[in-house]
Amino acid sequence: MRRVAPSVMAREQLHELLDGGVDRERNIVSALVETVTRLVVQELVEAEQADFLGGRGRYQRRSDDQFGSRNGYERGRLRTAEGFVDVEVPQVRGASEPFRSSLMSFLDGNSEVLESLVNEMYARGLSTRDVEDAFRDSTGELLISRSKVSEITDRLWADYQAFVARDLSEVAVEYWFCDAVFESLRRHGAKEALLVAWCIDSEGRKHLLHLAVGTKESEGCWSEFFRGMLGRGLRMPTTITSDGAPGLVKAIEVCFPASIRIRCWFHRLANIRSKLPDESASEVMALPYAVRDAPTLDAARAAADRLSNTYRREYPAAVACFADDLDALLAIHRVPVRHRIRVRTTNLAERSFVEERRRTKVIGRFGDEHAAMKLVFATMIRAADRWCRVSVSDLERHQLNLLRTELGIDPPPADNDQHKTTRRNRAAA
Repeated sequence: MRRVAPSVMAREQLHELLDGGVDRERNIVSALVETVTRLVVQELVEAEQADFLGGRGRYQRRSDDQFGSRNGYERGRLRTAEGFVDVEVPQVRGASEPFRSSLMSFLDGNSEVLESLVNEMYARGLSTRDVEDAFRDSTGELLISRSKVSEITDRLWADYQAFVARDLSEVAVEYWFCDAVFESLRRHGAKEALLVAWCIDSEGRKHLLHLAVGTKESEGCWSEFFRGMLGRGLRMPTTITSDGAPGLVKAIEVCFPASIRIRCWFHRLANIRSKLPDESASEVMALPYAVRDAPTLDAARAAADRLSNTYRREYPAAVACFADDLDALLAIHRVPVRHRIRVRTTNLAERSFVEERRRTKVIGRFGDEHAAMKLVFATMIRAADRWCRVSVSDLERHQLNLLRTELGIDPPPADNDQHKTTRRNRAAA
């Protein structure tokens, strides 16, 4: 066994990870979080131990007037949403006083640093009990109570309240995505729907627009959700991508009659595949994919007719599934070509649900709606801050403006504006 400090081994693991040595089947983000967390904690606790021992290095002998010596390590384990993180906690023997953590004392005396750290730990999936246990010194004394953790994390609730009341008129919404995730919001009771709306704006930036409890995915719940955003100045979206929940579809048609509704292709392809026998599935599924990937709307309609005419008698259930809400499936061909892959599924919303479930799975069931919403909001808003923007060229932006005019969402540009645009385009050429 190598006789090196655990922090040295953690740093080597980090370098190996950054050099591409991680198993590709493992989530790279989770691996980085785990490794960096272990490295930082190890370096901090080893530095504290060295300071406690008068600055002596790992193999340096103590002088006659010094007391205490290193006494190996005790295995510690911290549970996070990314998994368990093992930490080697250094031990000291023969000292005149117990080894206490100066780091914890510092945090205890600097409330802003402590509160920021507690909020981040909570947002990353640690329960209030986990956070409480993490803030113990070497004697087992609690430096922060569970009630104090709840009090600190209420800042996330305040952030959520400000988020759902903010003005939306500054967000130039183009592509909108809405979906729901179900969580156990109360200690006793069935799972309830959390309604979520994301968008991509005209500059390609991704925004979390709104998050609210809907109880269920009914037309009434979704309509209330939409009207709340419209009341805060939401710009009418060019397209809205959703699954086929009847209440959601009806609410979109009522609240956004001019916007293009797009049916999620991922869900529809899965539904079609479930109605086909394994031996012929690959052959039949080639045609729905041909419809989705067609270069133009006319080509897509021709491919759809070919699918229906070829397999109507042999696989009527699959063809009926494909034909249901067909116009909403074909609607992807009305947006710029490069953006079709972005709007054809609810992936933007689904990815946020993956992040959310990684955090909430360590809790199981929330005590109340208050606790649930502050954690789900904290998770999703952090995901929004990390995601890269979509590329939108000037030509694509012009195409979207023309589409919005065609749909009647925006008024046609004034003649003077058209002349200015023409002059700018000529000057740029």
